[in-house]
Amino acid sequence: MAASTSSKAPRITKSINLAKLAEKYPVLAQALAEEYGLHCVGCFAAGFDTLEEGAKLHGYEDEDVKEMVDYLNELLKTTQQDKNK
Repeated sequence: MAASTSSKAPRITKSINLAKLAEKYPVLAQALAEEYGLHCVGCFAAGFDTLEEGAKLHGYEDEDVKEMVDYLNELLKTTQQDKNK
């Protein structure tokens, strides 16, 4: 029986700390800044806020946050696949 790779794949959630996201996934932090205007990933407050909190402070609604998380996970999946080539 083959091991499932999906359980080992990193997954972004709305509760991820912004500073940890930026540190671990700089490509995603760049996407947040460029695609969503969330430059807070480089702000000192990022150490205190989750992705959801930061997005809501910038006027994003629940549905926007869900779409943002989906986008970041798709981007993460793509960058992980590129690394494995």
